[in-house]
Amino acid sequence: MVQLILGNKGKGKTKHLLDKVNAHIKEASGNIVYLDKSTKHMYELNNKVRLIDTSEYLISNYDQFLGFLCGIISQDHDLEAMYLDSFLDIACLAPTDTAAVIEKIETISDNFKVDFTISISLDESELPASLKENIIISL
Repeated sequence: MVQLILGNKGKGKTKHLLDKVNAHIKEASGNIVYLDKSTKHMYELNNKVRLIDTSEYLISNYDQFLGFLCGIISQDHDLEAMYLDSFLDIACLAPTDTAAVIEKIETISDNFKVDFTISISLDESELPASLKENIIISL
């Protein structure tokens, strides 16, 4: 399952994402990973959530990012969910490529039974119709 939190920059998407991951960890039976472009929100996350700062890795395009996701999944068979903040930045993604990459993430989610919640700095009107059903919050 892939869920999307949308809104332009500065609308509060990260707060909603942090609230969601911290609520999820209380009932989770597996591991949860939070990907971000820095460690800025480290102290806002429950200490059971694994924070990965993607800026420490040499990710320069979305294919490398997708490989990075698969690498994380391959090393943790108890992985239940991944939360992705600042998606366009951490995935090195142009807004026009968003739909194609999210479709690949949906395939990864289905194949490996890992849920994804993704924060994207886009307005709902900028998202293709095929992804509208994935929106859980639009700010």
